[in-house]
Amino acid sequence: MSHAPTKSAKPWEGDNHSPGFARLDHEPFPQFEAGWVWLVGAGPGAPGLMSLLAYHAMQNCDVVVYDALVNPDILRWVRVGAELEYAGKRGGKPSPVQRDISERLIDLARAGKRVLRLKGGDPFMFGRGGEESQTLAKAGVPFRIVPGITAGVGGLAYAGIPATHRDTNHAVIFLTGHDATGRMPANVNWAAIATAAPVIVMYMAVKNLGEIAAVLQANGRPADDPVTILSNASMPSQQVASTTLAGAGAYVAANEPPTPAIVVVGHASDWRSLLDWYGPSLRENPIG
Repeated sequence: MSHAPTKSAKPWEGDNHSPGFARLDHEPFPQFEAGWVWLVGAGPGAPGLMSLLAYHAMQNCDVVVYDALVNPDILRWVRVGAELEYAGKRGGKPSPVQRDISERLIDLARAGKRVLRLKGGDPFMFGRGGEESQTLAKAGVPFRIVPGITAGVGGLAYAGIPATHRDTNHAVIFLTGHDATGRMPANVNWAAIATAAPVIVMYMAVKNLGEIAAVLQANGRPADDPVTILSNASMPSQQVASTTLAGAGAYVAANEPPTPAIVVVGHASDWRSLLDWYGPSLRENPIG
């Protein structure tokens, strides 16, 4: 005996009648409760690259504590009445102390605020999100992590550079180009890094690029390895510069590429001539 298939039960039913983004109004987004901190990644710059959870947080928070790398255009989507607090850290410039930022998040949460900690890129990719959530956890403050698109992947895509490609590289290394002092990180095993992967993606590396390039070459990296410097990734002001490992230091000294920037070492950039899709006409749209 056969039975007709039965419709599976659903905990909720979506809205299939409202147009566009209005359909999302009926979705069961998690509640942003008072006394919670949400650490949210805003993506590499273009507002359109934020996640739905990020936008939901912006519409339900009481206060936004935001970083220097957050595109100001994103802040206009914060709900009316929410407070905005700047807590940006930029290398070589006067910046809030990290401990003070973390303590401020705790104070706001304990005051019953719904606290949105908005960070450029992804909170856990060189964004100090690990440190901040660790402090929150030790203080007993509940938190949620909302990942964002990191510039080392999404930013590269806007430059027509695939972070991985089976014809170029099956591995990629992500690293930061400076430590807490602003100098080239001393605790990185540069001898191993130099030849460990065909492609190296470096954050915050422009200032120390000449020194990094010299160390990589001294440890076996080819002098003619391509180096691409991607500034203001995914933004209308995006700039892409090309040089080699041997010429990287001189290029930076002569041209002072704008920051924030991502530096790509390796032949992933070979695809750019074919895949460079983000042209002038597309940049006229500020959403991305």
